Order: sequence, then C-alpha cells, then structure tokens
Amino acid sequence: MRLRSTVTRLAAPVLAVGLMTTGCSSNETSAPPGTEAALGTTNDINPHDVADLRDGGNLRLALSAYPANWNNLSIDGNDGEIGGLERPMMPHAFRTSASGELSVNTDYFTDVKLTNTDPQQVTYTINPKAVWSDGSPITWEDIQSQANALSGRDKAFQISNNVGFDRVEKVERGVDDRQAIITFSRHFAEWQGQFAGNSALFPKSVTATPEAFNKSLVDGIALTAGPFTVQSTDRAQGRIVLGHNPKWWGATPKLDTITFSVLDSAALVPALQNNEIDAVGIGNRDDLKTATSTPGIAIRRAPSNFWNHLTYNGAPGSILADPKLRVAISKAIDRQGIATAIQNGLVEHPVPLNNHIYLQGQNGYQDNSLPYDPAAAAKELDDLGWKLNGDVREKDGRKLEIRDVMYNDLSWVQIAQIIQQNLAQVGVKVDIVTQPGKGFFTDVIGPGNFDMAQWSWQGDAFPLGSMLQIWGYDPKDFQGNYGHIGSPELNALIEQTLSELDPKKAIELANQVDRKIWEEGHSLPLLQSPGNVAVRANLANYGAAGLASLDYTKVGFLK
Repeated sequence: MRLRSTVTRLAAPVLAVGLMTTGCSSNETSAPPGTEAALGTTNDINPHDVADLRDGGNLRLALSAYPANWNNLSIDGNDGEIGGLERPMMPHAFRTSASGELSVNTDYFTDVKLTNTDPQQVTYTINPKAVWSDGSPITWEDIQSQANALSGRDKAFQISNNVGFDRVEKVERGVDDRQAIITFSRHFAEWQGQFAGNSALFPKSVTATPEAFNKSLVDGIALTAGPFTVQSTDRAQGRIVLGHNPKWWGATPKLDTITFSVLDSAALVPALQNNEIDAVGIGNRDDLKTATSTPGIAIRRAPSNFWNHLTYNGAPGSILADPKLRVAISKAIDRQGIATAIQNGLVEHPVPLNNHIYLQGQNGYQDNSLPYDPAAAAKELDDLGWKLNGDVREKDGRKLEIRDVMYNDLSWVQIAQIIQQNLAQVGVKVDIVTQPGKGFFTDVIGPGNFDMAQWSWQGDAFPLGSMLQIWGYDPKDFQGNYGHIGSPELNALIEQTLSELDPKKAIELANQVDRKIWEEGHSLPLLQSPGNVAVRANLANYGAAGLASLDYTKVGFLK
C-alpha cells in the first residue's frame, strides 16, 4: 500500500480490481497517446469548475469484496479498496497535487506545521467547524488516542502500520481542545503522512481500546467526518451507498450518492458497457479496445501509484525460508518479459519496476534490482543442494515445488503463467492457486497460506513511512510484512532512514534499504500500473488521479 509514493505511508494492499489491474495485450503494439508521462507530473480527471456540474447524480464504482473491517488502520482493514471507499468520509490532514506537493486540508485543519526539531514537535490546529457525524467535535483527544493505538506499545491493537507513531513520546492539548502538539522521542522524516495519504484520522471511540480498534468496525462504520457518510449497506447484495453527511460543514457535494458494488474482475468492463458502473481501471489491450468503442466512455490516463509485486513466504519451516534460495529464484524470473507481455499496447515502452521504495517518476527512484540471469540462478540452486531430478529439483527428498497464490483475475494468472514458465526452465515447479477477493488478505495472505503471492500495493506521496510496516521485521508484530522476512541489518537501515530529516540524505538511505530488500529476497516488484481509466465522458474531476487526492465535493456530472 508504496504506494507510498509508491508503497507509501500507510501502504495498503489491493486486489486487481478497477484502477489497479494490469493485463495481457493483444498482438497490437501501439500504445495510447499520453502514456509516457511520469508519475508526479500529471493527472487526467477532466477538471471543471463546480459551476459546470449539475446538482445530483450517483457515482457508481466497484469493489472486489465487501470490507472485512472498516477500520482501515487495522490489519484486517488495511486494504486499498477500503481506503478508497472511506476517502469521501474520513479526515485527512493534507491534500496532494499531481506533482505530490502537499497543502493543508483546511476542511479539517487550519494549520499543520513542524514547530520544533529538538525535540521534533508537530502542531495540529483543528478547524473549529470540524465535527464527527454525530455532531461531536474533532479534538486533540482523537489524535492522541490514534497515536497511542498505533504506537505498537500495546500489542493487543492489531495495527497494520505504526506510521512513525512508535517514535511519538506524547500528544498534548495545545491552546484548546482544537489543538494537538505531538512530541517525538526520535526524529520522523515523514511526519506529514501520519494523518494523510492512505491514513485517515479516526474517532477516539474506535482507537481507545484494543477491543474497539479490532472489532468495533467489523460490520460497518458509525462515526465519519467527510462530505459523505454511509447511507445504506447490503452485505448480501454486495452494495454500499454513501450519501450526504448532514453535519458536513464544508462545500456541498455535487453528487447525491456514491454507490460501491462488489463485482468480479471479469464483470467490470461489461458493467461499464451496460451503464451499471461509471469508472473502471483498464488492464489489458482488449478491454481498452472495448472501452474505447463504448459510446459515452472516455479513457483518462496518468501514471498510477499502484504497483504489482510478488512476495515470498520466508517464515521458518516454509520451503522458501532460505534467503539464498529466494534470491536464486528471483534471478530466474524475467521481469522485463513480464512487462513486455502484459503492458505491450498499454504503454509505449514497457519496463519493470526496479525499486521497492520509489515509483518510476518519483524523486529518488533508481534501479537497484537483481539481474535476470537464469544461468546464474541454476548454478546457485545447484550450490544450495537443490539438484535436478527429471524436470524438478529436489533436496533431502523434497521437491522444489511452490504455490503462487493470487486473486482470481485473468491478468494475475497471466503473470503467474509467465513466472511458471521461467522457473520451469531452472527446475522449479510452480502451482498457480487462485482465490476469491473475499477473505484474500484475512484468510490467506495474513495467515501465510502461500509460498509466494501476488497482489498490488497502493501508495501516496510519502514513500518512506511504510518501510517499517512492510520490510521491518518484528516477530511479535509483523504488520504488513506478510512474508515474515527481514534482518537486524535491514531494521537498522530503516531506522536510520526514518530518522533523517534531510530529504536528500533520506533518499540515499532509502535506496540502501531497497538494495538490502533485494539482497534478502523479500519480494519482487513487477509492474507499475499505467493508470488507464475508462470513465463516463461527462464525469468531471474524477479519473486517473496519479499522486493527486480527489476532492469529492467537486466530483460530478456535467450539465
């Protein structure tokens, strides 16, 4: 969820539905125009003044599964789709432009600033009009309670990411209840991302106790504080409708409602054609052709902050517990071949993603990847004692047979088939295992029921804040490190990076972290989503957002 910038700040994992899918192309190789822009340079949302929009309307979007937990801060709720669902409903401290520049979100805060560096202190001044949907004020106690819950000090809180709150010494009341002063015990480089990006502010009723944090939002969300709130839910039908929040103090939304429907990936483009949904991410050339030829549909394009990857299961006892084995397997996977096969026709020059921390186009991105070298991979497997016995290697009577687990989507299966072919050439047998969207993270990935697994991470404009979440290793608190892989050396590098307040030095350190992640065979970045989105042509201020945050009071349909 680098999407931090890529994995970014609260890095949230997402399935291959809608805006985050990639897919296989046909034989045509011409890419649509505008696909060579870099992340952080543009977005494509059909911008219009709200005066151009009609009042009312229902924006219809898709989900891959009903929320397992509406608390997006929890391990079960740490899903990019859930974050997207709640974006129109929950407070965020900053807005982000297409270039990743930050500005205070004045709907919720009149000021957020670094007020001291020794010790580091950040002062949040809350908009005096800001209230939760029951009319109760948003106060410093909400910030204090969330900081405590996410600190990691009480392991009963099933958090997905501590987002630097492990560095918070205290949160105090400022000049009044509408001001919070956060004092850090250690520097935190990305302090601006603690209530921003993919990480919203929740009310203290949700974060005050482990019981409330873990369970109170399993069946739905009560208190919100955005222009929209939950109007109705239907778990059986897989439908969630957001309507106007009567306590909202900001600009009146142009839309009446936003409806989310749970749909299988194969049903997305047909639903768009049948005028059942209004926007869908385009993952393959055939879908692009279909959407382009559908009356009333426009294709909007901007490089996306979603990226596909492969995570290994390195837990003790797993077949891939040895980091040298994981590295050897990584060298046998042709990531450029995957990029060419999957994104041919979607971008002009398909290339793999070669960095875990930064996305292509972000300041700090550089290629730290392992080489594709099947000959070296075969030799390393021999040296590790995995010897060919027929077509499959064996060691101590155990076949080198691994399960690649993924959401049941054609694009993921196509990637897996390429990996399967690559690894067969060096004597590694891959079994492709597909799963439904429901329970994918809570029932499969979280418990470690995989040898390697594919999903997407979603990030925002904060590329460092999720490093500890995903690549830090704490056997008592794995957070988003689903592969249970890490080392004291990597932990130390992450700590050094997160403590560096000089942005240039932080970038240098972050790339050292990335190189170490490759060396440990933690995971394998595959592709950055090209960000092609098919939308209703008359839908304004919505589409391919890139790094930019959307303003749901301005989303609507043209007159």
